[in-house]
Amino acid sequence: MPSKIYESFLKKNPSLQARHDLGRSIRKQVSRSAIGHFHVESKRQSPIDILLAQAETRIPEYIPIRHARMAVDPFAFFRGGAAIMAKDLSSLPSPPITVQLCGDMHVSNFGFFSTTEHQLVFGINDFDETLPGNFDWDLKRLTASALIASQLLGQDQAYGEMIVRNISSTYRNYLHRYAAIPYVDLKRSYIDDKVLVLTAARNARTASQKYLHRLLDRARTNTNHYITEKFIEETPKGPRFIERLPLIVHAEISAFGGGPVIDLLDQALQTYTISLLSDRRHLLNRYKLIDWVRKVVGVGSVGTSCWALYLQGLDIHDPLFLQFKQAQKSVLSPFFPNEQFSTEGERVVYGQCLIQGAPDLFLGFGKTVEVDFYIRQLRDMKGGISIGGDGINTKVFPDFAKLFGWALANAHARSGDPAVLAGYYGRSEALDDALVKFSISYSKQNEADYDTFLKAIKSGKISCAQE
Repeated sequence: MPSKIYESFLKKNPSLQARHDLGRSIRKQVSRSAIGHFHVESKRQSPIDILLAQAETRIPEYIPIRHARMAVDPFAFFRGGAAIMAKDLSSLPSPPITVQLCGDMHVSNFGFFSTTEHQLVFGINDFDETLPGNFDWDLKRLTASALIASQLLGQDQAYGEMIVRNISSTYRNYLHRYAAIPYVDLKRSYIDDKVLVLTAARNARTASQKYLHRLLDRARTNTNHYITEKFIEETPKGPRFIERLPLIVHAEISAFGGGPVIDLLDQALQTYTISLLSDRRHLLNRYKLIDWVRKVVGVGSVGTSCWALYLQGLDIHDPLFLQFKQAQKSVLSPFFPNEQFSTEGERVVYGQCLIQGAPDLFLGFGKTVEVDFYIRQLRDMKGGISIGGDGINTKVFPDFAKLFGWALANAHARSGDPAVLAGYYGRSEALDDALVKFSISYSKQNEADYDTFLKAIKSGKISCAQE
């Protein structure tokens, strides 16, 4: 008698048309126009209460820094308010088509990273909130962030709508492409630097091409040797991280358990190495831990335990920098089941591997008596994207909005069923229209919440400090 596993391999997968029809049928449960609906619950939880609840599980001395970063402008507030938006989305119509959600999708959450073969790839670059869930949650958060970012750049609503449509239409077009790609080829479907340059040469404005090349050059130089030059100094004790109080600190005592940090790191590295494949574990064991510092990173992550680790191989010319980052419960966990992961670090690593396909060589996870965590290389060929200043401006935003839609389609196609998604989305602009409507409504809600946040700072209910 054949085994059940063998029998499962004998079963035929649904045809492309059947999967497409399934997606189309889901419109009967949640119409595409319903994606555009946004309403505030009559007893909506205060955004201030949500932020204060998050602060209870974080390092107290860093909470004022987190709030200071969120207070810069409405877009910064939006970046730090993933938990606020998750609560709002939970009461809205949502088609039950599951993908691996980023969970904190916004226009500054894309960038470049290196595959295990040191190939430069563009995609989503932050996975702290990742969890399986309904695909529209990522789309709504991304398009709302795009409209808010457009306002930050001083643009009118027509410009913001154009940016949202560029994201949605590109996402739709690539879903239809990915739906017909063989599964193994889809797994290997990266947005690498060569594809990016070729696509930009065909379709992007000259300003966008120049900005893309600048980002690529910056990512290529962001190596372990570059970090050594920028963040390491010679001391009587040997090479050490340069402190920058209060953001980069040689802390000796753990912020959570009060024990020696070296004991925490020793336990962390032991559990982390078990999560690595044997060849990578062998490689890591060739390196010696030299120094470590506690580091403040990002906006939404500020207050979680984050460490930079400096290791050496052959000598000072063979550096390795790792980032130890605490993994807390996802902001999506109250709304989507999270039973398949033994630790929050495993959840993050699983999501990153599923979405990126070929992530960091040293990506792994572990658990100490104090925290769940994951570890990855600190900056090896990594490069992020910012809005305004030296980042995305009004000239390049339309082209990069298409790139964001492409990258999100790639992530959702890898982790979900692109044919079902394409069937639901269709080929018309129905969902583009809905996302424009939603983004306009949510940008107004974000503005109101931001004003409430600033008033809470002024009243002293929310702590805020200058960095």
